Amino acid sequence: MSVSPGFRTYVQDQLSQIAPVTTRPMFGGLTFFHEGRAFALIADERLYFKVDDTNRPDYQAQGMGPFLPFGDPDKPMAYFEVPEEVLEDLDELAPWVHKAQQVAARAAKPRKPKKEQR
Repeated sequence: MSVSPGFRTYVQDQLSQIAPVTTRPMFGGLTFFHEGRAFALIADERLYFKVDDTNRPDYQAQGMGPFLPFGDPDKPMAYFEVPEEVLEDLDELAPWVHKAQQVAARAAKPRKPKKEQR
C-alpha cells in the first residue's frame, strides 16, 4: 500500500484547509487524525474516510466501496473511498470531512478521567 509524496501532499493540503490534521504512517499507508482521532487514510493512492450508518449511504450513492486491506470483501474496514471529484472541490469536500470526523469521535472510546495527584 504505497503513497506517493505528491498525493500525500495534495491530500494533506486539501484536508488542512478544512480542519487541522496530523498524519502517521500506518500499515504501509498514511492515516489522518483530527483531535487525536483517525478519520481518514490513504492506501494505494486512494483516500478513504471513516464511515458508519450515518454517512455510508453518501459513498454508496456515488458507487464507492470500502477499504479492503486484506482483499477479502467479507472483512471491510469502516472506511470508504472518497470520490475524486469530491476531493478536488473544497466546498464539496468540507461536509464529507466533517462527517468522517464526527464518525471518528463517536467511535472513540470514552477517555477515563485522570486521577488527582496528591
